[in-house]
Amino acid sequence: MARRALSITVTTLTATAALLLSACGGGDDSSPDDIKGADSGAGSASASASASASAPSGVKRPAITLPADFQLTFENWTSSDPAEQAVLTDAKEQLRAGYAAIIANEPDGGEALAFYDTESGLSQDRQWIKSYTGKDLTVFGKLPAFDPKVTIGGNKTSASLSYCTDESKAYSKNRKTGQVEGNPAGTDPEIFYIASLAKSEQGVWQNVSVRSERGACS
Repeated sequence: MARRALSITVTTLTATAALLLSACGGGDDSSPDDIKGADSGAGSASASASASASAPSGVKRPAITLPADFQLTFENWTSSDPAEQAVLTDAKEQLRAGYAAIIANEPDGGEALAFYDTESGLSQDRQWIKSYTGKDLTVFGKLPAFDPKVTIGGNKTSASLSYCTDESKAYSKNRKTGQVEGNPAGTDPEIFYIASLAKSEQGVWQNVSVRSERGACS
């Protein structure tokens, strides 16, 4: 379930899927059986459904909803620094948008993901999403994202974010057959991600690219 690792790294796909992240890009050895983080919530996974978590004010963010059977949680994604918190908040919603697209079977990523991605980021994320939708897979289970670390560039318009996910209770399921898969026995369930972000003219932190490495979490 890795996001670029979700058992499926955007650049490196393997047998078991890693769902979401960051929902996006980067080399990893996961496959579409891995998941990448999720907020609980009943109903459709549509990115335009109910209201999502609070985000920086000023620009109207899209509402993102994830179903109750996919629990994407964010542990300690808070900072006393408002600038860092803005990065964390937008990056979290970007990851939720990617998983929502997988669950809603939207290979193009949908409007919410386009809002939180740059052009290059969206191209990478679409590869990740299609590694699921192209095989008629969805995701469910529990996917905690934890240990986030933010570094903001000197120009205040670029940033990097690293974090980890634990796919031990995240799974993929075939929409037609109902077949469920997780990571193969012996696979390290933790995946380390590094995301590059850029601040848009509207003040939204957008995903530029994501790299991932299974087993690299400390």
